[in-house]
Amino acid sequence: MSFEQILEEKTEHCERVLCEMLPDADRLEGSDRFAEEVVRAMQYSVMAGGKRLRPLFLYETCRMYGGREELAAPFMAALEMIHNYSLVHDDMPAMDNDEYRRGRKTTWLVYGEGMAILTGDALLNYAYETALKAFDHCENASEITNCVSAMKLLARNAGVYGMVGGQCADLEAEKNPAQTSEEALTYIHKHKTACMIESGFQIGAILAGAPGSDVDKLGKIAENIGIAFQIQDDILDVIGDSEELGKLTGSDEKDGKVTYVTMHGLEKSAEDVRRMSEEALELYDSLTVSNDFLRELIVGLITRTK
Repeated sequence: MSFEQILEEKTEHCERVLCEMLPDADRLEGSDRFAEEVVRAMQYSVMAGGKRLRPLFLYETCRMYGGREELAAPFMAALEMIHNYSLVHDDMPAMDNDEYRRGRKTTWLVYGEGMAILTGDALLNYAYETALKAFDHCENASEITNCVSAMKLLARNAGVYGMVGGQCADLEAEKNPAQTSEEALTYIHKHKTACMIESGFQIGAILAGAPGSDVDKLGKIAENIGIAFQIQDDILDVIGDSEELGKLTGSDEKDGKVTYVTMHGLEKSAEDVRRMSEEALELYDSLTVSNDFLRELIVGLITRTK
């Protein structure tokens, strides 16, 4: 079986886990039916497709260290819910004002701005409710301790010291693009994008009881991949194909947004993507265990076109 076929199977697995753990508008009973619209908007937002990279990283690192899927699955779904809540809010007129995401209309355009705000709020809150279900499957004190550590990391990386902090810096940079420093741009990439990828790599390992040194290395691997991933996004906004990406390109230039490409140019941006990816692979190869599929997935992210 080819890598692409394996990736498709594993992505579909992540999709099933997510689908099983999302609330279902068609199964609401009693007074819960008054929340039907926001539940449908949650389903619309999350099940619009996507690479499912974050839960996939979590699943594969957990497997790599011999962890149990019963513990990983709630965190896989929670992480993707948090990622999608951020996209729902990010697409709104007050943020990026995007009308298309993954080839179809964004949540705010379909359900209205007020419901889109509630949808993001609902996904974030339901993510924590979902992750906490992992405790129901703990079989010993060690697994409980691991789940506590995983919850702390999940919450921190999604909050003010993680993704929200990155979004804040991004908004501030848009007010004064000419004054945006390289340090600020690196902070944005590290916190807005890399933090949630770190959650995938590290939470899977933590749940499986991986050595602390490996957890630290996985954090650095994820940081490199996350920053490179965001730089590649900036590159694709310039040279990518709108149909393949599922969203309009050229929006960064149109909005006067400072990106890695506008600051360093296409050639250096591409070089830095390769350099950070290679550093990530060197660190990966120094781990105490290995996962050939995960390594190949990291390699594939270097040259992605969508």
